[in-house]
Amino acid sequence: MWLGVLTVALGIFSMITAEQLPVGLLPSMSEQLDVAEGTAGLTVTVPGVVAAVSSIGLPLAVGRLDRRVLLAVLLAVMAVASTVSALAPNFTVLLASRLLVGVTIGGFWAIAGSLAMRLVPAASVPRALVLIFGGVGAAAVLGVPVGTMIGDLVGWRGAFWSLTGLSVAVLIAALVLLPPLPAAEPVRLRALRAQLGNPVLMAGIAATALLIAGHYGAYVFVSPALRDVSGVGAAAVGPLLLGYGILGMIGNAAAGGRASRAPGRTLASIVIVLGAALVLFPLLGTTPWTGAALLLVWGLAYGAAPVALQTWILGAAPDKAEAATAIYCFVFNLAIALGALASGLVVDATGVRSVFWIAAVVVLLVLLAVRWAPTSDRPTASRAPAMETPAQERTTQR
Repeated sequence: MWLGVLTVALGIFSMITAEQLPVGLLPSMSEQLDVAEGTAGLTVTVPGVVAAVSSIGLPLAVGRLDRRVLLAVLLAVMAVASTVSALAPNFTVLLASRLLVGVTIGGFWAIAGSLAMRLVPAASVPRALVLIFGGVGAAAVLGVPVGTMIGDLVGWRGAFWSLTGLSVAVLIAALVLLPPLPAAEPVRLRALRAQLGNPVLMAGIAATALLIAGHYGAYVFVSPALRDVSGVGAAAVGPLLLGYGILGMIGNAAAGGRASRAPGRTLASIVIVLGAALVLFPLLGTTPWTGAALLLVWGLAYGAAPVALQTWILGAAPDKAEAATAIYCFVFNLAIALGALASGLVVDATGVRSVFWIAAVVVLLVLLAVRWAPTSDRPTASRAPAMETPAQERTTQR
């Protein structure tokens, strides 16, 4: 079953890489397609908005479709979308392909977390979640930098061709390594509405909205902040972001076990460290060394956040995991788009320093959500429903 978990992790890795890859390719894309760089930035914004919608709409639409089949279809669509991107004759076609990318991201992410509860025994769910959502950090560490380097060597179209190859490879792995995963209970609209009355889940959703909006509101402008506030040279920004991603993976691994025992307290610790890093960056990060140090602390703290949030969500609704995760993914992706949009307005009006302080305030408001639902600290595994893995199901049938 761990090979199946690894396959899902690789799927998340490919999706996040696809979502963020244009960040490193915007200049060459905008030049070749004859659009402004700001317009080319829609290739990042649009998938985030579409992913928010599809994370709710797709689980509702597919009903009882086997989740293994659904993952395979989404990976196939990702391969097609990447191919269209590589061949796009103009910006309109490229943007249309990015719409498809948003559909796959939202649909894949909406069910990825709940699959951890299907593929491994309850006691191993925290480790499975760490591995699956480690794909997010791995995309930052490897996917985006490597894709950018491929773009530098062979052009931005070559980077998208590499995404096609990656999607096909993960598709084959899913077909070979994942067992049949019939839907335990299809997501229905009434199930989604019912979860709105779950106070622990809603506190987790509020925490997600605040933390993700605050983080991405600042992270979108981390490169200009490193240059303008810390005086970091342009050549050093890439390696520093690589270090940020590596520390994020370490944070993800370190938080998994603690989050399974006390997700609320774990998230509160993450928020305090992350909020402090954001507050201090404009004040103390005024040299290359202090700016780099605060960036690495920021990466360590944020890297631990997704697994803590997902653990909280699954623990709040273990018998409605897909419905709860669909709501979570909707809010997560929408918060990315809104946080980036709002911070852009703030930067234009008052400068990059102020956006860090506003982001810190938004992130620290998560502490109110943790206080709102103190029962979120009950261990996830103890509240997970008794659920047979596919291997156990075959044993029972025999």
